[in-house]
Amino acid sequence: MGFGSYDESEQKDQSVDEDDETEAINVHENDTDGEVSFETEKSTDELVDQLQHMKTDDDEDE
Repeated sequence: MGFGSYDESEQKDQSVDEDDETEAINVHENDTDGEVSFETEKSTDELVDQLQHMKTDDDEDE
């Protein structure tokens, strides 16, 4: 077979050893209701203009 082929016989009889004492993982254990703030003296319009300028610079580099 070509690129990426595999032998299906290697896929047979695969088993996973499961530990009966395994506990579930709580993915929300470290959730936070944090807050983000930025200190700047620039207005929103100035920040948007700066972002547009940065995007224009990136386009010129390509």
